[in-house]
Amino acid sequence: MSDSKTNYIDPAALMRIKSLELRARVVMEGFWKGIHKSPYHGFSVEFSEYRQYTKGDDPRFIDWKVVARSDRVYIKKFEDETNLRCCLMVDQSKSMSYGSGEFSKAEYASTLAATLAHFMMGQGDAVGLTTFDDKVDQHIPPRNRPGHLRRMMLQLSNAEKGTGTDLAAPLKRIFEIIRKRSLLVLISDLLAPTEMLEKHLGYLAAAGHDLVVFQTLDPAEIDFTFSKATHFRDSESGKDLYIDPDAARAGYQKNLNAHLDSIHQVCERNRAEHYVVRTDQPMELALFDFVQGRRKSTAPIRAINRG
Repeated sequence: MSDSKTNYIDPAALMRIKSLELRARVVMEGFWKGIHKSPYHGFSVEFSEYRQYTKGDDPRFIDWKVVARSDRVYIKKFEDETNLRCCLMVDQSKSMSYGSGEFSKAEYASTLAATLAHFMMGQGDAVGLTTFDDKVDQHIPPRNRPGHLRRMMLQLSNAEKGTGTDLAAPLKRIFEIIRKRSLLVLISDLLAPTEMLEKHLGYLAAAGHDLVVFQTLDPAEIDFTFSKATHFRDSESGKDLYIDPDAARAGYQKNLNAHLDSIHQVCERNRAEHYVVRTDQPMELALFDFVQGRRKSTAPIRAINRG
């Protein structure tokens, strides 16, 4: 069910939709409806495929569908005005299989990637997909042609559960295969040491790529809501740990906050937009943040953590 104040769909309800493509469409519908709703009153969508109408523009190029959705007058850009290429990099390591509720971080991440692909291809951008765990699993080069979106949806739907997270190898491989300047969107829990992340984000930034990082975490990982002493198993190493949550909570949250702060600083130093996204957060809000970040790409880097 959706939130009564915003009509955004609850992530648990969204994930009950079996079709990944349909989920993406549902999020897009909520996105358009939410443009005029708090806290985004006055939100102005500026797409890479459109620009606002100015006096002297030919009115034949006005896109009336966009006018109806946004109450702003936009015209289609000419082909030589658009050249955005995007590669979505989606972490499918075992840590992403964790979920304290009805769905996992991996399902949320795949749905977010599908939504971003649907959004950008709908505005004429070329979009590609790279899935990885400790290595690149599949790479689909950026395209915008019939059947391409469907191919990416199938890869996101049928992805195998991976092994451990190694950000270094996949980012190094991306650096090698993405030669043209692109928008690179990394979707991962980033539960790995930050040293290699900084090194390889630095290489990508130096190559002229624009970088966006969606750090996707389960609410239980952020709030440490566990109440009973129990055994925890590291999904990547297989190591068992006996933990008393009451005794461990303060230390855990201190370490988590330090890790999040480190990730934020790494992103800031490499001019990457950084968003911490809880999997109980309506996905429309992540899409709003993404579009706003694209509009303000020269603004200071922001980390978003909605409770």
